[in-house]
Amino acid sequence: MLDAWRTFGSRDPERVGAVFTGDAEWLAPPGNAAARLVGGHHLVGRERIVRFLVEEFPAVFGTGISSEVGEVVGEGDVVVLQTRLRSTLPNGRRYDNDYCFLVDVRDGRIHRVREHLDTHRGLLAFGLVDDPGAPTA
Repeated sequence: MLDAWRTFGSRDPERVGAVFTGDAEWLAPPGNAAARLVGGHHLVGRERIVRFLVEEFPAVFGTGISSEVGEVVGEGDVVVLQTRLRSTLPNGRRYDNDYCFLVDVRDGRIHRVREHLDTHRGLLAFGLVDDPGAPTA
């Protein structure tokens, strides 16, 4: 799983595609910031997931992208992976959010990713919702 996660950062479509089953799925919370920007929270099929990871992800999350892996726990064909994603967004704001991924593996490849994150924190960073705690003029 750690090798697969590092492969995502390569942005090489062939290498990234090789870690997924052909019918893979990536499910993120509906309405999260990235899903709003790429047109959906449920990515279906290897090609769609590869396009997101190789092309859309870097465009959405900007520069200085780092994904630090924390805990990794596996049992049978399920792996739980905790990460922290940081970047400078195209709007100039810093993005810093914790994630938990539940990953189903089939035949040694990723079959399904279920992504969990603080969606409100992401929406604030992307400027997609107002910050009620922000100082007023």
